[in-house]
Amino acid sequence: MIYTDKTIDLINAAEDLIRSLAQSETGQAYRCAKQAQQESVEAQSFIRDFHQVKEDYELVQRFGRYHPDYQTITKKVHEVKRRLDLQEEVAQFKKAEKQLETLLGQISLKLAGEVSPQIKVPTGNPFFDQGCAGGCSTGGSCSCSG
Repeated sequence: MIYTDKTIDLINAAEDLIRSLAQSETGQAYRCAKQAQQESVEAQSFIRDFHQVKEDYELVQRFGRYHPDYQTITKKVHEVKRRLDLQEEVAQFKKAEKQLETLLGQISLKLAGEVSPQIKVPTGNPFFDQGCAGGCSTGGSCSCSG
């Protein structure tokens, strides 16, 4: 690729956007929640427990319901996962992660839409993936009917 002045300007603008995201409330909340989860002895213990049970589950899954411990391990995975999801720092981290993911998806959608409305952006959100960033429920003001 040959770098032109416009290419360099785009790269600089992307770096500015990165700094803005990092300094945003959403970006800071994500980093704080991640650090809190990493520093939480309880969260780390729950995460280790989950990984161990997950390994056991993956071994049992090779044989499926015919494995003698299938029911026991499956039940244990669900219990440990629920306990992990309800742990305060883990729950806060997941919430912050989802908010950051949503923001990044919206930005990606706007960037792609400026180039062409036909570009599909994998946002993890089926509503955004369709390229319908608003107006579908208002009766035809979007271009996603096709």
